[in-house]
Amino acid sequence: MTTLVPALVGISHGTSSPEGRRAVRGLHESVTAALSTRHPDATPTARLGHVDVEQPDVPASLGSLPPGEPAVVVPLLLSAGYHVHVDLTEAVEATDGRRVVLAGALGPDDRLAAVLARRLAEAGVHDDDTIVLSVAGSSDPRAVRDCHVMRERLAAATGRDIRIGFLSAAEPLLPESVRQARADAPGARVVVASYLLAPGYFQDLAEAAGADVVTEPLLVPDAATPAELVEIVLDRYDAAVEPVVE
Repeated sequence: MTTLVPALVGISHGTSSPEGRRAVRGLHESVTAALSTRHPDATPTARLGHVDVEQPDVPASLGSLPPGEPAVVVPLLLSAGYHVHVDLTEAVEATDGRRVVLAGALGPDDRLAAVLARRLAEAGVHDDDTIVLSVAGSSDPRAVRDCHVMRERLAAATGRDIRIGFLSAAEPLLPESVRQARADAPGARVVVASYLLAPGYFQDLAEAAGADVVTEPLLVPDAATPAELVEIVLDRYDAAVEPVVE
């Protein structure tokens, strides 16, 4: 009998932004390199795929593995919304010929709050600034709750009041949150903390919402991948993986 080590198949949303694609590839490369340290005796195969916009999609990513090799699909998504509960769940259930397990989304997680706090420090946040957490938004209430949890975790990590603004599908929308912040504290700067994985369409929306400062997203192209994100991906894999015996 041979115990097969499940592959780690990271699935991002996908983006048309070249910068966003480089940033996500950087995360994948960092995770691949870290796997050999985390699992030196039997290093899992690593693949990168996408749930939308880009190829390979989930079936193609799984299909690129050797026949019968099991896999853990790790959503490279910050909240568990429609893409996790519907798209990825259905793709995993439809897989024939191999055992596939779906891991949890990356957030909420205190380590993401630590990266957000670091991005705020890098952006030069002041003590009297008003901070608004910018999130993509979702029609799935579970994902919206996840975003509010991250607001609470960032507040705990920074010791500051944190507002929230959504970029789509939920309220308050980010431009309204920025306007309200200005009304509540005339003369103070409004700083948007970008709770987005990588550059792209939503980061562009955040930068157009009227704030004085917008932080970089969690991943920055051509920069070192935050160690916290690599750890979270590996932890999600480890929590979902089960030995498979052939």
